[in-house]
Amino acid sequence: MNRQLPLNIVLIEPEIPQNTGSIARLCGATDTVLHLVRPLGFSTDDKYLKRAGLDYWPFVDIKYWDTFDQFLAEQAESRLFFFTTKVKTAYTEARFSPGAFLVFGKETKGLPAETLQLYHDRCYTLPMSNPNIRSLNLAMTAGIVLYEALRQNNE
Repeated sequence: MNRQLPLNIVLIEPEIPQNTGSIARLCGATDTVLHLVRPLGFSTDDKYLKRAGLDYWPFVDIKYWDTFDQFLAEQAESRLFFFTTKVKTAYTEARFSPGAFLVFGKETKGLPAETLQLYHDRCYTLPMSNPNIRSLNLAMTAGIVLYEALRQNNE
């Protein structure tokens, strides 16, 4: 892919190595930058992380951040898009431009409450019809949203 500004997936304190590995593989396949915000709930040497990413790790552009505040301080707010189950605005309502940052919270807690309040107008969800299901898997959600962003950018 030859976009001038790559898309970005941001995982805040990811906890499940298989999800991060799958998302890393997704990022490698689409030339999307993966941002991992510490603390991570696993070692980057974790066998499940490596297995989920298979042998694609050399093709993934990964940036590590020590804190979410550090990450936010270096980004333009207009390029940030947050995903949560706690809002009603569908991800299809977002207008993703090249260089967008797709931000996802940790698997067990999602995004911090203060982030949802501060960026409420930049928060989106993936609608689900069954109220008995709390959320989709993080890797699946990231893939759905990323491919919508790619579609909007004609890629």
